[in-house]
Amino acid sequence: MAFEPPRRLVRALGETAPDGDDWLEKLPEAAERAVALHELTVERVQVPGGRSSLVVLVRRADGTPAVLKLAPRRARPRSERAALAHWGGLGAVQLLDEDTLEGVLLLERLHPDVSVRSLPESKALLEAAGTLRRLWVEPPAGHPFETVAERTGRQAEAMRAGAVTDPEVAPLVDAALAAREALLAAPSEQRLLHGTFRQSKVLAGDRMPWLAVGPDPVVGESAFDLARLVRDRVEDLIAQPSGASTTRRRVKRLAESLEVDQERLRGWTLFRAVESGVRARRVGRERDAELLLEFAGWL
Repeated sequence: MAFEPPRRLVRALGETAPDGDDWLEKLPEAAERAVALHELTVERVQVPGGRSSLVVLVRRADGTPAVLKLAPRRARPRSERAALAHWGGLGAVQLLDEDTLEGVLLLERLHPDVSVRSLPESKALLEAAGTLRRLWVEPPAGHPFETVAERTGRQAEAMRAGAVTDPEVAPLVDAALAAREALLAAPSEQRLLHGTFRQSKVLAGDRMPWLAVGPDPVVGESAFDLARLVRDRVEDLIAQPSGASTTRRRVKRLAESLEVDQERLRGWTLFRAVESGVRARRVGRERDAELLLEFAGWL
């Protein structure tokens, strides 16, 4: 079978590696090697798929449905493997293989076309938050994961550079960086976090109703993880006349339901929205940048 990467993946990799990357060139060979090693039967490549990996629907030798996932090194697949192993299927998709090939994961098959995002908004937020809560556990001793301070430190440098070249975003960048400094000066609990959690990362399963996929794990406080969920369906929020007040109510509701400090949630929501907006503008996704920066202005 020809393992043709979806256009969404090719476009996203072009944004993160504009000078070129040979991972895509080697992808067909790597996929064939993984299929042979695990004795899999290929059904199809999942389209549109993700922005950082190739997802292939397969069946194991005994007929069990599964998912073969291949990701480049910069997507931190070893970190994803370590987090999934630590969660052991509680709240997240389950690993089905040992650590055999670099950048390859064999996972239980969920229902890839049915995410929490398909539910009405209030129900989606409730189910997503419940799934997220199960993931917030103590990290393993001597864990290999990046910390929130480390990840946001890298992001802060890029944000400062973006503010220099785009003075229009400078006030929001300054506010976001100030919020980060205040939050890190008074750290909260240290938990293993999903890292990139949102409604589309929660898929319907058979073993449990909803399970998280695609973590980019990080260790830090729960409010950092929850912050990404606050802005889910941002395009709908922006389209509402009451979008700003709805956003503030969402912060309050999510903070209370998951017992997270409301001001810390607001601060991380601001930082993450500005960081995403500046990054979107840097790679030419102007519409996304406008939505995210307008949203950030409400906080």
